[in-house]
Parts: sequence; structure tokens; C-alpha cells
Amino acid sequence: MNKLYITFFQCVVFLALSLNLSAKNEVFVKNNDSVNTAILQSFSKKLNQFEQQRIADSISKVKLEERLTLLKTNDRFEKEVLQNQLQELKEKEKNRLAQKKAQIDSLRHTAKGFPVIGFFNDTLILIYGRLGSFSAKERADAISKRINELASNFGFKPDSIRLEESDVSTDIVLEDKIIMSISESDALWNNSTRVELAEQYRNVIVSALLKYKSEISLVMLGKEIALALLVLLIIGLIIFYVGKLFKWTAKKIGEQEGRLIKGIKIQNYTLFDSKAQVEVVLRLNSILKWIIILLVIYIALPILFGIFPWTKNFAETLFGYILNPVKQIVSGLWDYLPNLITILVIIGAFRYALKGLYFLKSEIEKGDLKITGFYPDWANPTYQIIKVLVFAFMVVVIFPYLPGSNSAIFQGVSVFLGFLFTFSSAGSLSNIIAGLVLTYMRLFSIGDRVKIGDISGDVIEKSLLVTRIRTIKNEIISIPNSTVMNSHTINYSSDAPEKGLIIHTTVTIGYDVPWRDMHQVLIDAALKTNYILQEPIPFVLQISLDDFYVSYQINAYTREANKQAFIYSILHQNIQDLCNERGIEIMSPHYRSARDGNTTTIPSDYLPEDYKVPGFKVEMKKED
Repeated sequence: MNKLYITFFQCVVFLALSLNLSAKNEVFVKNNDSVNTAILQSFSKKLNQFEQQRIADSISKVKLEERLTLLKTNDRFEKEVLQNQLQELKEKEKNRLAQKKAQIDSLRHTAKGFPVIGFFNDTLILIYGRLGSFSAKERADAISKRINELASNFGFKPDSIRLEESDVSTDIVLEDKIIMSISESDALWNNSTRVELAEQYRNVIVSALLKYKSEISLVMLGKEIALALLVLLIIGLIIFYVGKLFKWTAKKIGEQEGRLIKGIKIQNYTLFDSKAQVEVVLRLNSILKWIIILLVIYIALPILFGIFPWTKNFAETLFGYILNPVKQIVSGLWDYLPNLITILVIIGAFRYALKGLYFLKSEIEKGDLKITGFYPDWANPTYQIIKVLVFAFMVVVIFPYLPGSNSAIFQGVSVFLGFLFTFSSAGSLSNIIAGLVLTYMRLFSIGDRVKIGDISGDVIEKSLLVTRIRTIKNEIISIPNSTVMNSHTINYSSDAPEKGLIIHTTVTIGYDVPWRDMHQVLIDAALKTNYILQEPIPFVLQISLDDFYVSYQINAYTREANKQAFIYSILHQNIQDLCNERGIEIMSPHYRSARDGNTTTIPSDYLPEDYKVPGFKVEMKKED
């Protein structure tokens, strides 16, 4: 059932293409006919002028000849004058014919005649000039109709068609009916005389009529039908064996699954496994089968149509559907070859220019080539920008050499795509511009620990549109570059490798603890912390003196900006341990230092074994 649908679909597509080409050919023929008619009408106007001159000269010639015959023998002077006038008319007639022939010769390569159609839709002769009130096309149609009416004349004999002369034409006549008239213009178009051309046309008509009589005979029709049946039988056998051949190949292809057909792999990626590859090959096998079958049918149809004289023109039309497009394609490619070579030369020149720019970019990136004020990390984005500009300039240079670039449709589509790109990518363009600005501002690099707005993390990607950050919780956050531009950015890693990053934390301790002891505790805790530098030595700042406590801020240097969370955690642990070891309580800021009988907040592991919770102190006063 699927095969039937596929076959039906292919036939529909074939017919659609044929009708489309036929419609295009009809439009082309109509356009040519209109142009040809205009040319012949222009010639007909000039021909009318020649004809009016000929008629006027003929009347003058007849009058002169009559006067000449009426003269007496002794009127020699007047006779001589009349003879001179007749000679002038003959010279004038000769000049008129020469002008007429020259006019026809100038139109011979541009004007096309209208065909007189025979019995089998074949062209017998061509008509170029008008006659009387009939245009060339009307003459051709009328002559075609008269000739085809001869097919009903069963008693036709070749000798029954004869020629008759008149003043303005030579007529081809059958009995009392004029088949066609040959004028002086017709003779000039064919470089012949009226009588010779009339005899030639008479022979063409007689031959066509005799051929038609023989072709429609029962014996000939029987032979043609038998030959057509033979052709159909051969076509059927070819299609049958083509089907069997491709059925056998399909079976062989299926047997090769896992053997010769093992799938297609690109490195570690399986593009097609063996089963999918077999299906693809089977589909190609089926497509090739139907292509061959349709090709056999297409070649056989003109042969079949060519057997019968009524359908011979169909054969030429079918072959024309293939040959005419092929000729147009080959002619178009040949005409376009100089432009194609120019485009290839332009592409080659720009390609080598880009190679030179790539070499410079690589040298700057490696640090072999140094340009004052130009940083190595600018090399790749600058190269990408220049590459886009070079490609855009190359397209501008190539554009005039593209086929159809001058057409209004091509230009309209280009403008439409430009507007579409501009309005649909306004937001994207702002992000792209922001990405370029960020590159040259050198705010951060891949791997830097940054804080953009309220988001902190490591930069893992910088693109033209977004910046991606991985937080300490392993979350990937994408920030549009325009947002990055409009936010404040803190880069923790930019100076950390050379100058070190100062990490800091604040501890609040009551006034009962000496500040020198607290300073030493915090510095010792910092020095015990991993990734804290021993030099420069950590330092403490007392940042505030509040009502109940003092705020101590420990500041220490590190080069591991990306490990801040881990460093802070260890530092806080060390502060707790050292404070406990040295008997310093880290208490709530509002916890009153004047307490009595409360257990200390220091963990029991850090207290002496003989530690006892103090009792409450009660002072009794005796009043007098």
C-alpha cells in the first residue's frame, strides 16, 4: 500500500512539473508571438506604402502604353518621350523591388513566420506577409483550414491541384476553390519568384496529402498498432525485470546487516547503527528503482507517441521538457562562468588575508609579538571582530557577481531580511555590544572568582551574549552581558596571584578581655589556617567600640581567591579553638559581663579537671 502511495505521489509530481514547464513554455511562446506580430505589422505598414506606389505606377504604365499605341508613326518625338517615361517607371519598379527585398532581408533574422499546420499537426510552410485585408497569421490559419479540408476529398488526384496566374498573385487551386495565393512579398521572403514558389508549395501540399492518405490506411494503422503493442510489451518487461533486480538487491542489502554494513561511527559517536544504515541503503535502493522506472517510461512515451503520425508532436514536446531546461542550465552556467571565476578569485584573496590575520593573532596570544597597550587576551576577540568585518566586506564585493543580484525581487528579499534581523535582534545586539565592551574592559577572565550584583562564583564562560558563573553550590547562572554592564562587578582573582587577596572576618568580644590578647589570638588563628600566607603577616583592626563589646576584624592574605568559602570556614574554626584554649568566651554581645553563679560558655574539654561552677554571691546588709 505504501509503495502504491509513493508511486502515485511520484506520478503527481511528474505531471505537476510537466504542467508547470508547459505553462512556462506557453507564456514564452505567447510573448514571442506578440513581439513577432509587432515586427510583421511594422513591416506591413511599409509594405502598404510599396504596394500603393506599385499600384500608382501600374496605372501610369497602362496609360502610357495606351497613349503609345495610339500615336501615329510620324510622332517620333512624343513616342520617344513616352518610351522614356515607361523606362523610368521600369527603373522605379526595379528600385521598389530592391528596397522591398532589402527591407525583408533586414527582418529575416528577427521576424518569424506563422506556420501552416498540416494533417498531423506538422508545419508545412511559413507565412510572413499579409495579403489584402488578411494578416500573416490570419492567412496561415485560413490556409491550414483549407488544407485540412482536403482530407475529406476521397477522389483526390495530384493533377487536380493546379496554378492560376493573376495580376497580384499566383493561386494554388483545387477545382474552383483557392487553397492559397502567393504574392510578390511571399516570393521575396523565400528568395524566389511567384511561379517557382507556388510550384514548390503545390508539391508540399500534394506530398502531405498523399502521405496522410497512406498513413490512415487500414494496413498502416494495423502495423502502427502492432508496433505500439510491442513497445508496451517491451516497456512492461523492462519494468518487471527492473523490479526483480532491485528486489534481489534489497534482499542482499538486508543480508549484509552486521557484516559489510556495520554502521557509521565518528570517533566515539554512532551516527548510524547497522540497522539504521541498512534502512537508509534500502530507501536509496527504492528511490533508485523508481528513478529508473520513471526514466524508462519517459523515454518510452516519445517512442510510443512517435509511432502514430497524429501524436508525433507529443514526442518532441516531451523531449523538449528535458532538453530545453538542460540547454538553459548549460547555457546559463557557461554565461555565468566568468563571474564564477571572479568570485573564486575574490574568495581566495580574502581567505589568504584571513590566514595572515590568524597568524598575527596566534603570535600575539603566545606573547611572541607584543604591541604596546594591546593585551594578549584581546587577540582572539579582536580577530573574531575583524573576521566578521572581512566576511561582510567580501559579501559586499561578491554581491554584484551573484546571479539575479540586480533583480528587484532579490533586492527586496535582502532589504526584508535586513529589517527582520535588525528588529528581531535588538536585545541580542545590545548584549553582543556589551560583550565586546566587557572584553576590552578586561573586568574578568575565565576562572576568576567574581561577584556581579548579588551573585558570586567562578566565571566559566564568556560569550557574545551571556556570562556564565558557577556558584560555590555548583549552580550555573547565566547573566546577560547588558546586565553585567549595568551592575557593579567585584573581581577577587585579578590581583590575588601577585598581591594577594585580603580575606576578613569580624569577632565581637566583651570589654573584660584585653585587646592585646585578642589580637594575638586572631593572628595565631589566621596563621594556622590553610592557604593563608605567612607573609605579609595577618593584622587586626578594631573597627568599632560598641556598648557591650569591641568588634575585632582579622585580615589575612591569600592567593587562592576561588577557595574563600573553605578558608573562611577553617579560619572560624581556628578562632573558636584558640579562644577556648586561652579562656576567652565568644558570647552574645548583649550578654552582661556582670554575672554570678553561671557556668562558663567555654566547652568542658578546655576547662581544668577541678573546675567548679561558682555559687551565687549574696551580700547581706543590716539596716540600723
